[in-house]
Amino acid sequence: MPRGQKSKLRAREKRRQARTETQGLEVAKATGAAAAGKPHSPVFGDRPENLPAAGTPSTPEAREGATGATAASSGTNSAENINSPKAESASFPRGAESSLSEILNKKVVLLVQFLLQKYQKREPIKKADMLKFVIKQYKNHFNEILKRASDHMELAFGVDLKEVDPTRHCYTLVNKLDLSYDSALNEYEHMPKTGILMIVLGVIFMRGNCAPEEAIWEVLNMMGVYAERKHFIYGDPKKVLTEDLVQLKYLEYRQVANSEPPRYEFLWGPRAHAETSKMKVLEFLAKVHDTIPTAFPSWYQEALRDEEERARARAAARARTAALASARSRARASTSSQAK
Repeated sequence: MPRGQKSKLRAREKRRQARTETQGLEVAKATGAAAAGKPHSPVFGDRPENLPAAGTPSTPEAREGATGATAASSGTNSAENINSPKAESASFPRGAESSLSEILNKKVVLLVQFLLQKYQKREPIKKADMLKFVIKQYKNHFNEILKRASDHMELAFGVDLKEVDPTRHCYTLVNKLDLSYDSALNEYEHMPKTGILMIVLGVIFMRGNCAPEEAIWEVLNMMGVYAERKHFIYGDPKKVLTEDLVQLKYLEYRQVANSEPPRYEFLWGPRAHAETSKMKVLEFLAKVHDTIPTAFPSWYQEALRDEEERARARAAARARTAALASARSRARASTSSQAK
């Protein structure tokens, strides 16, 4: 390979690496805001009494954004050295100020960064590696750190951490959308958009399957996402919603009929209908608010009806396929019999 091309490839890899590390360090801030939410928000307008009203972020998880920026040194080249001795000493100062909760918070941020890097490189995620390179002497807190990091990955990026080999304790990150719908989709490049997409799909669902644009931004503003400001995870949020996700057919963005001045609204696009469901979106939003889908009876019932309709559609499709196969088989048998 020519030297110039190698240099370009190395530069591109460094840019991707820097982007991944920035996301890993900042993701806790975004998910803390999302988890904190606000009571009587436009998403959950009829918040049931048993839904915890989220106020000022006071939990360690919500405060991670404030401490996460110093949790790891920038410019690391691999997942293995995010906890290098130099980074470790800088991230975890000695003395009484470094309480256990602060250390665990920083471990969560480092583990998110580790998971993002593994996802980017398509490398297996092993418990042994997490213990060796991230958790280290805090092995007794592994389950807690892993759970919180997994929650951050889900809320910020819309991906689930799944254990695929219980014997060897190997994990993988699975996008909440069924990306088999389009195998050409670059999963890593679009991963950061999945989290914001799930939120928007939820607002649309809870607004009667069609949400005015101002309602979408009212919810996103509560998460620190603004149309006129560049976001460290989502980039240009306005472009993501009104162009990128529309072009990918996850969202429909149209002018409200007879509106003057023009107003716009969002609907689910065909790919959203194909790759997720109302139940999955409701489960995602319920988790954001630390509750369960049944806490929202009317939306839960609608999601159940949607699941039943989808099941009937799948059964009908299978029946049509079976009938077609049977007809072809009879036609071949008839042709073979006539030939004899």
